[in-house]
Amino acid sequence: MGQPLMLKSIAINNFAIISALRLDFGPGLNVFTGETGAGKSIVIEALGFALGARGDAGLIRHGTQKMATSAVFEAASLPAALAQKYKLTRADFCIKRELDQKGKSRAWVNDIPVLMADLAALGDILVDFHGQHEHQTLFKPAAHLDILDSFAGLEKDLKAFRAVYDEERDIKAKIAAVQMSRQERESALELYKYQLEEIEKLSLKPEEDSQIETALPRLKHAAKLKEQASSSYELLEDTEGGACALLSKASHTLGDMAGVDSSLRAVESELASALAIAQETARVLRDYHDNIKADPQTLDDMLSRQEVLRKIKLKYGPALEDVLNTAQNLKKRIADLAGGAQSAQKLESALANVHKKLLSLSEGLSEARRKAARKLGALVAAEVAPLGFAQVRFEAALEQNNEIGPKGADSLEFLFSPNPGSALRPLRSIASGGEISRLMLGLKTVLNGGTPVAVFDEIDAGISGQTGKLVGQKLKAASSGRQILCVTHLPQVAAYGDTHFSVGKFVKNNNTEVNVEPLGPEERILEIARMMGAAGKASAGHRHAQDLLSEAAACGARQNPPAKTSQK
Repeated sequence: MGQPLMLKSIAINNFAIISALRLDFGPGLNVFTGETGAGKSIVIEALGFALGARGDAGLIRHGTQKMATSAVFEAASLPAALAQKYKLTRADFCIKRELDQKGKSRAWVNDIPVLMADLAALGDILVDFHGQHEHQTLFKPAAHLDILDSFAGLEKDLKAFRAVYDEERDIKAKIAAVQMSRQERESALELYKYQLEEIEKLSLKPEEDSQIETALPRLKHAAKLKEQASSSYELLEDTEGGACALLSKASHTLGDMAGVDSSLRAVESELASALAIAQETARVLRDYHDNIKADPQTLDDMLSRQEVLRKIKLKYGPALEDVLNTAQNLKKRIADLAGGAQSAQKLESALANVHKKLLSLSEGLSEARRKAARKLGALVAAEVAPLGFAQVRFEAALEQNNEIGPKGADSLEFLFSPNPGSALRPLRSIASGGEISRLMLGLKTVLNGGTPVAVFDEIDAGISGQTGKLVGQKLKAASSGRQILCVTHLPQVAAYGDTHFSVGKFVKNNNTEVNVEPLGPEERILEIARMMGAAGKASAGHRHAQDLLSEAAACGARQNPPAKTSQK
């Protein structure tokens, strides 16, 4: 069976120093190499942008109005529910995102617009990014428990635990309320009753303020409206010169004409409709004139009511609906305080039952975490052991706290020992960049194996030589079940790539451009020789590069047809 090809291609426009670039990726391990500062990481950043990473208008290419990136994935990469959500019926789908100079970002899955939050969630399912400095997050002990819980698949258990934890907290709050001193309770009751009376005596009605705002203009201008209605009515219904009389005469004349020439029947009908509309308008104006009244007292009352509503909203609002909700909450507080003494015993009994349930759930979480911690430690140690460590040890050190918190009663810190005789130490105390990089590769392999595509941006920082070769072999092995994109500066890693891209810069029309080219077999030899500091086919470095590629091929690396690229 062939290796998976999840990410098929990416198209980048006006992103940083890329004006227009399209890359077609291969299955397995895709490597990017080039001189320092050549722009190797820009392609990775553009992919991250397409999948919901933070967009910065400062990355838009100078002289252009917007940047855009689109990535094509196989539809098989998505769970069935998401495929149905985005109406994916073809073998692949395209994610596209744009950002303009004003900071406005838009995104689509095929032609369906998506929110940035949905895009980021989709990106988390499709691609796992690991940058040079991501280990800083993993070195914070506060994040370790979340990592273990995710590894153990405890999401549902945590949700059930948190519901009971919140229930216990609510009961404790109610108990605190009923255990107030008599003077405090009476003082609070007095305040709540005063506030409730202040609201209730106004007999507020929903949307009353909106209704007043609608009615006020008519009351304020009633005299003028009455005069204008009368004037308009007279223009329509004047016995001889009014619009209705004139329309009636014209309609009568046109009826006679249509009796002679049938081609005028249509226009006769339209004129008759116009007459009917004018007569109906006159009737409405007459009724309006008769019903509208200039009532200073009603106007004063309504203005006074509007001021009352303004003040009560200012105190308990901001909206009238908030005032009404406040009244309901006050009633509940009064009832809780009034019945506090009687309900204290009942609440204590409920608290005991809930706490017992919480202890049981907490212990269940702890037991599941203990099992997962042992498993995680063994798996990570097994992953990193082949990467140049003599006797590596990795431990997810779980401790139980005296108090139960919102995540249970456990705390966790990852401990690591790279060499025989070395004590287990917290990850944050590891000083060697090479040890960090190799450990991160092992952690990522164990913790993030679910995403179809993994991206490693210079995971080999701080290592070289034989260790680099071991990292290359690990990346190659990991790519057998998923697609991997790797930016590397090590020839020992690049040699294990199934598809090899060379990244460089050139100047065109006084503008710097990034050039990305897929390499064929002979071009790969020259690029790996360059990475070793050699030049020319007759150099020892050229022969060493051939040997390195042959050794990688012997370890199972398969050469794929060169990927396609097009650049404008």
